[in-house]
Amino acid sequence: MDRDIVRSRLTILSLGLGAFAIGISEFASMGLLPYFAAGLGVTEPMAGHAISAYALGVVVGAPVIAILGARLSRKSILLGLIGVFAVANALTAMAPDIRTLIASRALAGLPHGAYLGIAMLLAARMLPPERRSAGVAQVLMGLTLANVVGVPVAGAIGQAFGWRWCFVITAAIALMSCAALWRVAPRDAVDPAASPLGELGALVNPAVLLTLLVGAIGFGSIFAVYAYLSAAMIEVAGAPAWAIPVALSAFGVGATIGNVLAGRLAGWSQFGGAFVLLVGMVVVPLLYASVLSHWPLVTGAMFLLGATAGLVIPLQMRMMDVAGNAQSLAAVMIHAAFNFANALGPFLAGLALAGGYGYRATGWVGAALALGGIAALGLAAFHARHRGMPGATLRPTPA
Repeated sequence: MDRDIVRSRLTILSLGLGAFAIGISEFASMGLLPYFAAGLGVTEPMAGHAISAYALGVVVGAPVIAILGARLSRKSILLGLIGVFAVANALTAMAPDIRTLIASRALAGLPHGAYLGIAMLLAARMLPPERRSAGVAQVLMGLTLANVVGVPVAGAIGQAFGWRWCFVITAAIALMSCAALWRVAPRDAVDPAASPLGELGALVNPAVLLTLLVGAIGFGSIFAVYAYLSAAMIEVAGAPAWAIPVALSAFGVGATIGNVLAGRLAGWSQFGGAFVLLVGMVVVPLLYASVLSHWPLVTGAMFLLGATAGLVIPLQMRMMDVAGNAQSLAAVMIHAAFNFANALGPFLAGLALAGGYGYRATGWVGAALALGGIAALGLAAFHARHRGMPGATLRPTPA
């Protein structure tokens, strides 16, 4: 086998390992919240500030790092990001109080969006044009596999031996990714056209902003349901405690399969692929709301919902095509948009719950947000067609 092909595969595998560590750190911490609240002697709402701090770190860190790192090689910046992520998780494991925990989680969030965006960009650039979407999907596979394997295992270890061990494991995996990238990733040249000022150009590019809007609204559909799944299964579906991790794993399995599907859909048509997945985000939350009193059916609905989570792939591909010289900022901003959705979906679903509409309303809110994402996608397609940009319809993208 050609040496360059082997190096490309090993590099993408190493990038996926870093995404795997990020997935464990982000999602396992949600399940361990009661444990580190008890361990640090604070209330769960106070401990929840650590979750919010991580999301804030992602939203702030993604654009700032992309702009400041515009003149660095992608290998160098990725090594720095995953290294900082490892250190931040080690600090979380050693946190003596809630303030230190919140600060370390914010630090861990800073590299999240920048790492994933730049990793997907590097993976796409290492493959032929017709294989770019597959490279993006393979990196993202690390994130989805974290939900299937990493989160349940790390959560079980954290519950059995103490919540700190979850973050020790995450730090170790991140260091493994860093070492592997240092060994196998090619030394890419700095793009002579890249500059902090050029990266800022993405923030005034209508095509970029409309693509971000699709993710910031539409992806909220998933989080509106996911955030309240555990409570809904216990209070409405009457599910046994062991059924909750099964449902969460079903979501992860669906997301893993959905990534493969989304990669193919993005290769067929960026707008068309995003449209198909957003339609799924309308239908599945409505299905979830209708079967909520039967927890085995809820588990099946979570599998289907996970299959729609590959929306990030066609949107990421679109960003690469419309960002011009602002490739790094555009690549990372889509992950900031998804973290905005991570706040928007649960917030709106929480308002519905506070209004007395019950847990089924989380599915209704999810469907409404997906419809909003479809509307934003329509605006993005209209803009692209008006400007004569490629891929401006729901039909296949020209080769």
